[in-house]
Amino acid sequence: MLCTPPSERNAVNDNPAAAVDAIAQISAVPTILDVVCRTTGMRFAAVARVTADRWIACGVQDDLAFGLEPGGELKIETTICNEIRDHREPVIIDNVAEDPAYSSHHTPAIYGLQSYISVPITLGDGSFFGTLCAIDTVPRKLNTPEIAGMFQLFANLIAFHLDAHERIDQERQGSELREQFIAVLGHDLRNPLASLDAGTRMLLRSVEDEKGKAVLGLMQNSISRMSGLIDNVLDFARGRLGGGISIEQADRVPLRPVMEQVIAELRMANPGRRIEADLTEALVRCDEGRIGQLLSNLLANALTHGDPEAPIRVRSVISGGRFELAVINAGEPIPEAVVKDLFKPFVRASAKANLQGLGLGLYIASEIAKAHRGKLLVTSTPDETCFTFDMPQQ
Repeated sequence: MLCTPPSERNAVNDNPAAAVDAIAQISAVPTILDVVCRTTGMRFAAVARVTADRWIACGVQDDLAFGLEPGGELKIETTICNEIRDHREPVIIDNVAEDPAYSSHHTPAIYGLQSYISVPITLGDGSFFGTLCAIDTVPRKLNTPEIAGMFQLFANLIAFHLDAHERIDQERQGSELREQFIAVLGHDLRNPLASLDAGTRMLLRSVEDEKGKAVLGLMQNSISRMSGLIDNVLDFARGRLGGGISIEQADRVPLRPVMEQVIAELRMANPGRRIEADLTEALVRCDEGRIGQLLSNLLANALTHGDPEAPIRVRSVISGGRFELAVINAGEPIPEAVVKDLFKPFVRASAKANLQGLGLGLYIASEIAKAHRGKLLVTSTPDETCFTFDMPQQ
């Protein structure tokens, strides 16, 4: 069989130490065992992990001097729990000597038992964890709806906590894997690119012919574009795998300098394009680096999809205690079918297949807006396309 059957599929199934630890982390277990003993008069109660070949005590209350502690084991073939693992039904014995099914059973004879109750603990995925059980060397009145119901309720409660423990453990492991993935992604992609960038800069200082300089210039543009793609992929990975884009909330800062820097860099990278700016001097409480990234992504989108003969306008204002930043370009309107999904990952503002990029820029800009308790909106007509970022000033 290629797949593990559901009855066996759980992280604690193959790790007895993990099962003991999982039960130890359920603070209600000692109380459950104490209530079981007080209610029934039984002097030994346990939560047992039961597998095909092992019976392991995970939680114990022993007033019978039975001699088991958490982590202790019984031979699986000597237990009734081994049979419960197969049929998944409770076993309740008031008096072994008078019970037609168990009076000659080997388990009571081996351990000197006269009363016994055991209920299966079944996890949310249908897998069998083990049992909640109690034993004594004297007869006890156990086979009542009240006691059977109490044991079943406690078994369900333990299963619920085990499922929660499993989810938390999986989330922790997933978080560690996410961090490792992001770290490897950043390191292994950036380092070769940094070497290429350093190499082309060094060559530019020694190459004299215009053709060589032009080739190196194209290489540097490609390196710059690849660096931007890596930044977007890293932010996408952090956002989708780590629960959103992270920001550092600073005191109120002037955004005009960082926005002017972004605009200057894109003007230099696109010398044939006009970018006009009308920026407020107001202070805004935000992560200025992230706002610069948001503007850079919006401008890059406008440069890619806008009319190359028309200027791109950048405008920021304070209105009604809110900061607004708009990037406006002329060109073909964004198709209505695209607008509704525009801020999803891997969606481009144009259906043209020859346009560069992964389609992450607008998604990341939208996530940055959300992280600032703001929003990113778009309107697109035959006259102009306008992306507007709006957030509280404070």
